[in-house]
Amino acid sequence: MSCSIDGGGRGRGGRGGDGQGSGDGPAAGGGESPARTPALGRVVPAPSSVEPAAGVHTLTADTAIRVGESDDARAVGEYLAGLLRPSTGHPLPVTSEDGADGVRLRLDAAESALGAEGYRLESSDASVTLTAREPAGLFHAVQTLRQLLPAAVEKDTAQPGPWTVPRGTITDVPAYAYRGAMVDVARHFFTVEQIKRYVDQLALYKINKLHLHLTDDQGWRIAVDSWPKLTSVGAVTAVGGGSGGFYTKDDYREIVRYAASRHLEVIPEIDFPGHTAAALASYPELNPEGETSEIHTGVEVGFSSLTVGKDITYDFVDDVIREIAELTPGEYLHIGGDEADATSQEDYAVFMEKAQAVVAKYGKTVVAWHQLAGARPAPGAVAQYWGYDDTSAAERAGVLGLVGQGVRLILSPADRTYLDHKYTAEEELGLKWAGLVEVDRSYDWDPAAYLDGVPREAVLGVEAPVWTETLETTEQLEYMAFPRLLSTAERGWSSGGEWDEFRLRLAGQAGRWEAMGITYYKSPTVPWDEV
Repeated sequence: MSCSIDGGGRGRGGRGGDGQGSGDGPAAGGGESPARTPALGRVVPAPSSVEPAAGVHTLTADTAIRVGESDDARAVGEYLAGLLRPSTGHPLPVTSEDGADGVRLRLDAAESALGAEGYRLESSDASVTLTAREPAGLFHAVQTLRQLLPAAVEKDTAQPGPWTVPRGTITDVPAYAYRGAMVDVARHFFTVEQIKRYVDQLALYKINKLHLHLTDDQGWRIAVDSWPKLTSVGAVTAVGGGSGGFYTKDDYREIVRYAASRHLEVIPEIDFPGHTAAALASYPELNPEGETSEIHTGVEVGFSSLTVGKDITYDFVDDVIREIAELTPGEYLHIGGDEADATSQEDYAVFMEKAQAVVAKYGKTVVAWHQLAGARPAPGAVAQYWGYDDTSAAERAGVLGLVGQGVRLILSPADRTYLDHKYTAEEELGLKWAGLVEVDRSYDWDPAAYLDGVPREAVLGVEAPVWTETLETTEQLEYMAFPRLLSTAERGWSSGGEWDEFRLRLAGQAGRWEAMGITYYKSPTVPWDEV
């Protein structure tokens, strides 16, 4: 397929993939030299508090990872050892034996100020001590420790070192509880291994939610036992007519398990009542007159709809949500609800009220796109806002109406956070219906102030979606995500911050991406060669 297509409406649309190039292609080059120790605060997202001290702590062949008697601390310690052993060549035994030296991982329930995800990192001559109240905080502390080591620590073969960490203390707590990234696997399918690779990259930047857009007009990507044709018919193709694919239930369980091991919660999205051409093609009885229809392989939106007045529609919705909820241990289940242009306003309100009730029936909290304003939100509902600077006053008023009914918001402004949008007009990949999104623009917004009239406490957090109309490979996905993913990660964790300072920390990540084999866009807005 051609990668230069551009859709209307919202147009939603591991290791490997080294790239060489300049500002207009996948790049390698710049970043920190392999043995250079970053400054204590030069990490992404920016820590809450940084107190540097003189000197460095050095990991050696005698360094142990001390985890005490906690199974949760041991799990994080084993993860850390697995990261560091290949490049350092050090044995780094994980031990319950106490000691004043080495890397010390501590869980302390009395550290209430650190909350569910905060941590403290203390680096001295004798040791590096990571302290948290909860395992997630300890895991996030490890991500900061990684970034404080030379970039070559990310390589999977032995490197010369030395392996130094700057001395001092970092105390760090996130601004928002929800810090997400979404992958659209419906327009083009991405395998379990590809998703696991992306999960590892998200974890490095303290993203804690993985939103999977599992169904759309172009493909149904998750097995549903009670409706098997959804995958035998609805999963066989993709945008442009290419090959499709789907996750078996075991595949999905593996993604959930792997994400949980990196402290990410998986949020499945089944898009209703629009974006349903793959389902309608799989089961003609879901169409108004039971007529046969085709799976859509183009990029147009807003033409499909479930039949709101049919009983079988709600049998279908109940079965699908029940089976997906059974597979999903997390709190949230996303039901889409956007671009339902083929559904009358009256039918939309009826359908969304019934679908939300089914989500609650199976013990989940409903998430929907902000078009939920066209229906009555369920108690506790969450709306995901994808508007942008030119979104109409009426649409923003609808969002304010949701907030007035107690709905919390996930902010995904398309002209700031959509990773599938073009960096420049010359880019081959990506869409541009919400405008061009260079790296500086992806950072230049404040979640607490983005929507006038929305109080900060109504903002649950932020999310960076990547829609895949033009993206088919891991390298393409990474090129569009990096470096912009880090802008959303920082807005979710650190909230504030200035571009001139962030761009330096961002440039310092390039050597790490190259060590990990991540393909990225070498934006001219970032001083890659100045760090």
